[in-house]
Amino acid sequence: MSSPRSAVRTRRQNAKKGVQFCMMICGASGTDADDYANAHREDAIRIQPVTVELELEEDGTHVSLTIVNTPGFGDMIDNEASFGEIIGYIERQYDEILAVDCRIKRRPRFRDNRVHALLYFITPTGHGLRELDIELMKRLSPRVNVIPVIGKADSLTPVELARSKKLVMEDIAHYRIPIYDFPYDIEEDDEDTIEENAELRGLMPFAIVGSEEVVEICGRKVRARQYPWGVVEVDNPRHSDFLAIRSVLLHSHLADLKQITHDFLYENYRTEKLSKSMEGRDEANYSMNPEDLVAQSARLNEMHLRQEEEKLREIEVRMQKAIDEKRQELLVRESQLKEIEARMKLKQSAALEAPNENCPDA
Repeated sequence: MSSPRSAVRTRRQNAKKGVQFCMMICGASGTDADDYANAHREDAIRIQPVTVELELEEDGTHVSLTIVNTPGFGDMIDNEASFGEIIGYIERQYDEILAVDCRIKRRPRFRDNRVHALLYFITPTGHGLRELDIELMKRLSPRVNVIPVIGKADSLTPVELARSKKLVMEDIAHYRIPIYDFPYDIEEDDEDTIEENAELRGLMPFAIVGSEEVVEICGRKVRARQYPWGVVEVDNPRHSDFLAIRSVLLHSHLADLKQITHDFLYENYRTEKLSKSMEGRDEANYSMNPEDLVAQSARLNEMHLRQEEEKLREIEVRMQKAIDEKRQELLVRESQLKEIEARMKLKQSAALEAPNENCPDA
């Protein structure tokens, strides 16, 4: 994490010239990450980036915010192709920056479309992580700052929500998923930074309630969800962690998320990509060409898609085999139930026909 002084200096610079920030939203349909009206559909995943210009009231910073939505994720029986689509999108943004870095004459201004944070919405089951959640977060963590969020948190009681948060974090620790956990250094960071980050850690995973409906409460208009038993306010810290995550993304940790993306995640990807491109070549005589790099990336993506298709076919065969086996088991159990039912009917008939020993003979 950046030092307090550098963070303050970065915020002042951002306020003067503006800042580009990109976050991706991912989660199964119906978790506030997608449109409720389309929750029943089973379509392929779609990557939808939208850019909006914001002027923050806190410090006057201008933020060019790109939100990348991923409708369709989690709707398929098998989501292997969805994993490839999301990872492919994130890596293509890295490839664009890598191509710029490799040019002899760099462009002074270019659009940085790298994804700086991923809000991963977890289905509010009241339990821990599903296999889908674990697999996606483990695959994406080496490429992006993953921040877990429980969507539709108002569907859980306070006790259920607290228990669900605990189980989710236990699963994250158990499966060693390297999420963005608001890092801090006790020796280098000041007390305010340590206290703030420790408090944010305690809120994870963030519990979010989303709504576009405006409700009037005691003379004030608020965004909320209205139920027969009461109102759940989006911006009320007692009802939702929305304000906390908004502050993290657009103010307090914006610079840190960008710095980790550039200094750690992108650099790791850059090292991996350049190392692969150098394999089998004479490093002394090889000159990196940005266009060749982009073309190579396209070929690798195409090869990756073919591999994913082969995997999907194998999975389909295994699933069909499993379905056939289950069908056979059901047929056997149905036959056994019919035999049991027939024996019970015979016993009942025999009991009705037998003379009652307690009654005297007529």
